[in-house]
Amino acid sequence: MNKVFLLLLSVLFLPSRAVPLNNVDVDPNRRIDCDPDPGSNQQSCESRGCVWDPNYDSSHPTVPLCYFPPNTGYASTGSSDKSVSLSPVAGSTPNPYGSNFDKLTFSYKNLGSAVYIQIAPDGVTRYRPPVPLNTSAVIKSTENLIVETSTNSDGLFAFNVHRDSDNVRIWDTSIGGLLFSDQYIQISTYLPTDKIYGFGETIHKTLKHDFTKYTTWGMFARDQPPDSAGGRPQNLYGVHPFYLGMEANGKAHGVFIFNSNAQEVTTGPAPHLTYRTIGGQLEIYFFPGPTPEAVIQQYQQVIGTPFLPAYWGLGFQLCRYGYSGVQEVIDTVNKMRAAGIPQDVQFADIDYMERYKDFTYDHDKWGAWPNFTDQLHDMGMKVTLIFDPAIEVDYDSFQRGLDQGATFISWPREDLVMRDIQDQYPLAKNTVYMLGVVWPDKHVAFPDFLDPQDNTNNWWANEFKLYHDQQAFDGIWIDMNEPSNFGTNDDHPWYYDSSDHPNDLPLKCPTSGPDASLDIPPYLTTNVWTWGGYLATNTLCMLATTMRNQSRFYDTKNLYGWSESKATYAALKNARGKRGVVISRSTFPSSGQYAGHWLGDNTARWEDLQTSVIGAQEFNLFGIPYVGSDICGFIGTSNEELCLRWQQMGAFHSFSRNHNTLGAPAQDPTVWPTVAAAARQANLFRYRHLPYLYSLHFAASLNGGTVLRPVFFEFPDEEQTLTLSYEFMWGSGMLIAPVVTQGATSVDVYLPTGSNWYSLFDYNYGQKVNSGRNTYPAPWTSLIPVFLRAGYILPRQDPALTTVDSRKNPFGLVIGIGQNVHGNGKASGQLYWDDGESWVDDIQSYNYHYFTFDMTVTSSSSSLVITKVKSGKDITMTTLDNIEILGHNLTPDTSIFYMNGKEVHPDVNYSASTQIMNITQSGLIDWNSGSSWTLQWKNKASRN
Repeated sequence: MNKVFLLLLSVLFLPSRAVPLNNVDVDPNRRIDCDPDPGSNQQSCESRGCVWDPNYDSSHPTVPLCYFPPNTGYASTGSSDKSVSLSPVAGSTPNPYGSNFDKLTFSYKNLGSAVYIQIAPDGVTRYRPPVPLNTSAVIKSTENLIVETSTNSDGLFAFNVHRDSDNVRIWDTSIGGLLFSDQYIQISTYLPTDKIYGFGETIHKTLKHDFTKYTTWGMFARDQPPDSAGGRPQNLYGVHPFYLGMEANGKAHGVFIFNSNAQEVTTGPAPHLTYRTIGGQLEIYFFPGPTPEAVIQQYQQVIGTPFLPAYWGLGFQLCRYGYSGVQEVIDTVNKMRAAGIPQDVQFADIDYMERYKDFTYDHDKWGAWPNFTDQLHDMGMKVTLIFDPAIEVDYDSFQRGLDQGATFISWPREDLVMRDIQDQYPLAKNTVYMLGVVWPDKHVAFPDFLDPQDNTNNWWANEFKLYHDQQAFDGIWIDMNEPSNFGTNDDHPWYYDSSDHPNDLPLKCPTSGPDASLDIPPYLTTNVWTWGGYLATNTLCMLATTMRNQSRFYDTKNLYGWSESKATYAALKNARGKRGVVISRSTFPSSGQYAGHWLGDNTARWEDLQTSVIGAQEFNLFGIPYVGSDICGFIGTSNEELCLRWQQMGAFHSFSRNHNTLGAPAQDPTVWPTVAAAARQANLFRYRHLPYLYSLHFAASLNGGTVLRPVFFEFPDEEQTLTLSYEFMWGSGMLIAPVVTQGATSVDVYLPTGSNWYSLFDYNYGQKVNSGRNTYPAPWTSLIPVFLRAGYILPRQDPALTTVDSRKNPFGLVIGIGQNVHGNGKASGQLYWDDGESWVDDIQSYNYHYFTFDMTVTSSSSSLVITKVKSGKDITMTTLDNIEILGHNLTPDTSIFYMNGKEVHPDVNYSASTQIMNITQSGLIDWNSGSSWTLQWKNKASRN
């Protein structure tokens, strides 16, 4: 019997509500999966009223066998200005995970050139994340987005979002599939391109998504280490439903779906995508670009621009889980200094605490910790400490929380409280707080940082102030904030077999009856299928209450890291009064306003080195540019070659920290002489160029945008840049090509043809290199390939072992001359400078210097103009002593130079063969006096 006859036969035995309107074959490349749960079969498929097609190409096993008929969705029942009323299409396939709402409203509004769309049920209050987005932003662009609605012959409503300039459809929902029930929302769309980047936090083996197959990416905050070797699309620590698309004409657009429930996106070959979530509503922002960097700036107009890290936060940082005590830390710091390796920050992981309790330290092994912290400060170094959100419920911090009216994530009813746990603790006995198990010996409660009364955040800030009075710290590292909970629903959790943890009773969530409707919803999402268990696995029960009973944890879980970051950022100000850094494991859109991120508990493998290059680029897309990985790998045993290559690459991530786990051998750079030499070389290069990196962060805080960015951001018209995963850029001016494969002693590099380039590493330093694809040497003893883009001026400063000392050294400029259409040489750049540590309440009114640099080379003369565009108050700078010019293809007349028309006589070195020119003089330019400086000299007529 053929497939159609079998399907017709099966339909006769289906309930009447499940009979599809028609049985239309859909191209395997354009399907919307009707049975995304594991183990799809014909019976379950057809019982839903969907189409079962067992005839697929065996070489494409990801094609859905069970799919929705193309008429699935809603129909228009009326419209007004920018609003359409919707009802389910008569006779169409029903929602397989609950009854569709009978009435929806589709509405949109223009945000300048951008568009905001909302789809929500009528007369029903749906959950919205309490993240304060700028919903009245006026997005300015040379391109405008237009919303157009339509109805097909089956009555199916659809909308598209297209550009007014060329009608490219960024979204086109005519593919069908709109569903909206209480706990299952689905929307599908055709895409104009398969050049899609983003969605997180997940491990991506390539920067560009693979649309040759169907792939489902979960977004649900989990304590899940990245599986870089296996490459499984597991959800990790954060949730970022944002992506950037590159169209065939080189234009970029961005899409942000604002929802904090468990969610997922499936990408397919059409190209198309299906977005699913199990709560809230659909709120979608569309950004027109048209450049990639403009997309990110527009996105950040809505979610907020990133915080400005303290200057020292850009220095190298060192940590390990498993220091035996203060003496090992002292020895490690001394070895680093003896090896001449710049280091600014020393971390301490949870082993500094008294039995892993926040706001304590071990008075035995770590008794000298406060004194050593003072010594580190005297050395110009800083200290960052780890703090977990969970608070043991039998000591002073918890007592103060109760006294100050703080609130904690709670059971919704008294009868659900686990009395065999609660009654153990006098302080918690009469509460309904949901107690769990993490690192401390006793049960813990989880502060609710979404407390609408702010009592919880005020108590949290006060705890940091009290602890800072005991031990001065500079940065705060917040971990385990998905939040993570050990052994949820396990009869024999892993810590029962640990000698370092008591056998505390684990948290048990309802798994049957009405109370299980949130922990075991109709559709669990791929966040459970790729994990195993329930939504509550390794976290708290979804039916818990937050926001003083105003919300359920089911809705707010993915906001926990964001809310703790916001509270901790305020706590840092309260404790120090000066800027520092907050590093968070779990993140959500707008987290970048308050915290940076490290890419989690990676493993000492080459695959993890590779995915960390991609992850840092992605988090710049997500609005969190202060990001990096655990250099050399956290889990497992690193090795000499891997650690060396990771130190070289990690020197170019904004957050640059070496960190490894308990029980593994030490892996700080001094363990191997070769790694120490490579780390010293890479860190000295980094510290020399920190004024440029800091300026990039400053510009991102002021105007939005990225710091470390994909190469295609600068060269979107070059097809080859769209698939580069392991090269990246610092801003517009520097390109980095790390070694990411074992045994490699060279790197295959693509230098975009849209620019000229100069080598900034050991190979032919300062000379022009060919654009296009070339192979460059990368021995262990060399800096990895780094290139200066022609036409750019980068500020730099003589390096030292700490940023405190480097900021005392003279400045310099490195200039890469670019030729314009008239044959004249041009280059430009900028520098933002402040005291590096004052607290920034409002970056727009903050106190800082801002300089611009403009270089011109003609056949007769050269000039460098430095302009102080903005002058900060009481910010003293060291002098500019060196100017290095690359690509000066005219021989300069070195006999006379002029500064603002007055004759000066700096030391000048010029090589006609390399075209490198160095101008050096102590105090050549004093930034502190004057507002404009012009350095000029004559050139000899012949070009080299």
